[in-house]
Amino acid sequence: MINLLIVTVVSLVIAYLIKSIRRPPNFPPGPIWLPIIGNLHQVKKLSIAQGGQHLAFSKLSQDYNSNVIGLKLGGKYTIVIASYPLVKTVLTSEEYDGRPQNFFMILRSLGTGKGITGTDGELWRIQKHFVSVHLRQLGLGKTAMDTQIQAEASEILVIIEENVNKELQIGQILPKSVLNILWMLMSGLRLSRNDDRLIKLLNLLHKRAKAFDMAGGTLNQMPWLRFVTPEWTGYNLIRNINEEFMTLLMEPIREHFKKWTDDRNDDLIYSFITEMRKAEGEKSTFTEDQLLMVCLDIFLAGAQTTSNTLDFAFLMMLLYPEIKNKVHACLDEAFQKSEEITYSERKRVPYVEAVLYETERFCTIAPIIGPRRVLRKTTLNGYDIPKDTTVLIHIHSVHNDVDYWQDPEIFRPDRFLDPKGNLMYHDRFLPFGLGKRRCLGEILAKNCIFTFFSQIMKSYQIELPPNAKKPTGVPQPGITLSPEKYRAIFIKR
Repeated sequence: MINLLIVTVVSLVIAYLIKSIRRPPNFPPGPIWLPIIGNLHQVKKLSIAQGGQHLAFSKLSQDYNSNVIGLKLGGKYTIVIASYPLVKTVLTSEEYDGRPQNFFMILRSLGTGKGITGTDGELWRIQKHFVSVHLRQLGLGKTAMDTQIQAEASEILVIIEENVNKELQIGQILPKSVLNILWMLMSGLRLSRNDDRLIKLLNLLHKRAKAFDMAGGTLNQMPWLRFVTPEWTGYNLIRNINEEFMTLLMEPIREHFKKWTDDRNDDLIYSFITEMRKAEGEKSTFTEDQLLMVCLDIFLAGAQTTSNTLDFAFLMMLLYPEIKNKVHACLDEAFQKSEEITYSERKRVPYVEAVLYETERFCTIAPIIGPRRVLRKTTLNGYDIPKDTTVLIHIHSVHNDVDYWQDPEIFRPDRFLDPKGNLMYHDRFLPFGLGKRRCLGEILAKNCIFTFFSQIMKSYQIELPPNAKKPTGVPQPGITLSPEKYRAIFIKR
């Protein structure tokens, strides 16, 4: 009897192992996967060797001569898509509108499974519409927002003026200004740069980025490891960070509940509470935990991508002085020395916009976007894609397509200008995505990037410190790419 039980157990284990390594019929090509961990170890090892996960996926695409790579990360079927036609298909087709229902998304949403960025279905549609409408009402893309961004730009200029002709790390100055604009949108309150809340929020975002970069892959694909090694996997660290986020954001939310009246719609929290009150006694997506996650999503989606883009833009000015000189000439011709520059006046300086576009293409802050979840069985590029497959979208490959861009490895802003010097947009330029899930904060991000960059470049010349080693310009890998740390000297023009 015991022998029969052992034979049965061994047979079941063998059957499970065989099933776990078998590829679905007509699944995209890719490396052979192992039981339980799939390709997790291979992707991690290749990412280290290549200098980033996006470069690892580029290598796999090259090795298997396919723009669709089939993987298994832990127990989840995953595909990586890497060409513009396929990327466009995924970004604009309803069957790819889902978000993975995995442990990473649970961690990301403080355990609530709510918010906007990580949700889909009816919750996502209702909340996305609400945020879009109220961002417009609160001044997104209007004079009111220009005024708020100008105030932050002025503070940056004061800091630079206090350190003129001294070594400065501009990348440490920009994030607070971006966060303050987001905080103002959320709560209606502009904080001082020394406010403890702003400092804590910035520190939490840095800690969170490092923690998820460390734990996101392994912990997401094998969440049971949190019970075995909660410290090594980063699970305890992420939980602590989440609790700190919750405490920080619930403070203004509770304050708004105390002061709310039915005519208060002057910031996002008040507007959300108004919707909650309208739905009292009925089933609704407007709940307190949803409000918390909407606030968190605003910071997670917009803070580091915007400040890192600006940081990269100033780094490009150090690396390409001839382009920097053209930026100065363009701004000097279009604006008086004492004139404030607003986003609404961007058409006066197409070359400056071209430089910023090229920065976003050349540096591609978010080289892999998504993840998406396939809502129903479908086909892509001739391959069969099972329902609930995770889709990773390789934007870096689109921004570096040699056949389209010809010389993508060269920083050349002129590619975004037509023969008459007017700004020219490319369909294959996708820094904010495409389709229904296109970034909600696109206008805000563009406004911040253009205004901060233009105001600083109009007022100051940026140079490398004497005897300083020239930065390499190679992006530092992570959940989002960031520039290497560098110091510069700002000289009054």
